[in-house]
Amino acid sequence: MNGVIVGAALVRDGKLLAQQRAWPPGHAGQWELPGGRVEDGESDAFALARECSEELDVVIEVGARVGQEIPLPGDKVLRIYAASLVSPGDEPRAVEHLAVQWLGPDDLDDVDWLPADRILLPAFRELLS
Repeated sequence: MNGVIVGAALVRDGKLLAQQRAWPPGHAGQWELPGGRVEDGESDAFALARECSEELDVVIEVGARVGQEIPLPGDKVLRIYAASLVSPGDEPRAVEHLAVQWLGPDDLDDVDWLPADRILLPAFRELLS
């Protein structure tokens, strides 16, 4: 199916990695999980690994789905997958975004999430518990 957007619920030491958008202007400054569009011929997991390499300069291992599929505008859907760093010592960096931040369960409400990611906050909390 085309129109699939994948996101990585990247967890390390009980914290979830979020990144702050630089664009588009209407969403700049808001927070989301790393990820992006699944291109033709890619699996969800392959696309997610590629996006994390491009956006964070890290290699990840993709795990199970987290939460429900979220409908997005334009006949797209968002699917979130648990993920971990292949080399736990690697530090993700904001290649295409304003910032990255590790958030604990008590920090999840402290950032301005994109609407689709905000829907999944209960699933993120469960993942961190």
